[in-house]
Amino acid sequence: MTWEKELDEIARRRELAFRMGGAEKVARQHASGKLTVRERIDALLDAGSFREIGTIAGAARYDGTQLVDFVPANQVAGHGTIDARPVAVVGDDFTVRGGAADASIYEKLLYPERLAHDLRMPIVRLVDGTGGGGSVRTLEDKGFTYVPALPGWHILDANLTRVPVVGLALGSVAGLGAARVAASHYSLMVRETAQIFAAGPPVVAQAGQPVTKEELGGSQLHARNGTVDDEVDSERAAFERTHRFLSYLPRSVYELPARSSCADDARRRDEALLSIVPHDERKVYAMRAIVDAIVDRGTFFEIGRLWGRSVICGLARFSGVACAVLASDPYHYGGAWTRASSEKLARMVDVADTFHLPIVHLVDVPGFQIGVDAERAATIRAGVRAMSAIERSTVPWCTILVRKCFGVAGAANRPAGRLSIRYAWPSGSWGSLPIAGGLEAAYRADLEAAPDPDEMRTRIEARLRAVTSPARSAERFSIEEIIDPRDTRRLVCEFADLSLHALTPGPSSQPYRP
Repeated sequence: MTWEKELDEIARRRELAFRMGGAEKVARQHASGKLTVRERIDALLDAGSFREIGTIAGAARYDGTQLVDFVPANQVAGHGTIDARPVAVVGDDFTVRGGAADASIYEKLLYPERLAHDLRMPIVRLVDGTGGGGSVRTLEDKGFTYVPALPGWHILDANLTRVPVVGLALGSVAGLGAARVAASHYSLMVRETAQIFAAGPPVVAQAGQPVTKEELGGSQLHARNGTVDDEVDSERAAFERTHRFLSYLPRSVYELPARSSCADDARRRDEALLSIVPHDERKVYAMRAIVDAIVDRGTFFEIGRLWGRSVICGLARFSGVACAVLASDPYHYGGAWTRASSEKLARMVDVADTFHLPIVHLVDVPGFQIGVDAERAATIRAGVRAMSAIERSTVPWCTILVRKCFGVAGAANRPAGRLSIRYAWPSGSWGSLPIAGGLEAAYRADLEAAPDPDEMRTRIEARLRAVTSPARSAERFSIEEIIDPRDTRRLVCEFADLSLHALTPGPSSQPYRP
């Protein structure tokens, strides 16, 4: 006597489950330019590594004791590897009830979250669903309604403090699906294929705003307002960026990021750095060129390029050591901190502190954004949030004062309460206010009384320029060291080496918030 009959029955059910929503709906998924959920998982993970859990979970229909039909739950879940490192994965199956939660089994949805949490591995969410409750037609099927609840959300929230979380919006994502994308350390959307909204166009139309899916929640909106970090042109590109993002992070907060081998000379000097910053402070320059010149070649992975654009954020390696990079971008508001850039900077600092990444900060900041629009946006509130993230961080910092460093935002160039490594370029300029704006306010009476205000302004500015020389600050140890810009890579690589001995595995004292 064997169990072949029972195993044959399990195989039949598995075959039914692998039909997903049926041939017609699978064809519709492909026609819309999207992969099916299992095709996505195969494209994301190392070949042959996926171990699916709950393959025959779903809704069965019986005639007496005889199975007549079977509709699988609309999530596929399990674990596999990315670049030989274990990850948990969960993907929505849009071919079954549009990925809606009323066609899912929430215990199955939570299983990979618990797997990631308890076995300390990253989790990737492939989100392609219409949200939490599904259609109002389900009210008739159930015969009752319920107070909204999110069973197991505490596990999703706990994962943010424990393991790397990636959220990929791969279709129209509403409600709970949108929240699952946003509750991550890194998120992105596929351009023109994915949309994110709290409620879709039919619901919004009832509120008097008829819009298309793209107008309401396309990537042209959400990659520029910070709902997601990036937009890409294809699902394949989304999976490639997921690989890159995870490559900089440890498996969990209980480990340190792995150091990579590095063929790029830590003492490499880029001659272009000697002249990249103009003497005229009103002229801009390419900060990303500086970043590319000092990191290990090809390792800068920018995050959130299209929003909060006065601050550049990303991950990179220095002599093989994974670090977080923050840099001012003078092309946008002169590098001033806006509300959006403050929020972006705070998130990057929190990611770095959560996963034990030393921080390298390239500074050219004139202060907070000023003006009526900045005040209406409550810029100072978001700015203080960023300052708090910096001050509470525990990882080592290396700050390079490239040019301007003024005001309260300038003062937040590093944590004030502990040691950090800091260097300045000879182009550095700092103080409570830039000379150009501060001179007019401080010497207004003198200028108004002068027979030649322009000539007096020139003389006053020359005097002030002399005392604001970086060398004067170095004499008083207000700046620790002024360096040749060409030596920046060598010094930051030295910092990265030193930092390895100051990193301690374990949960951050400042829990990450999305």
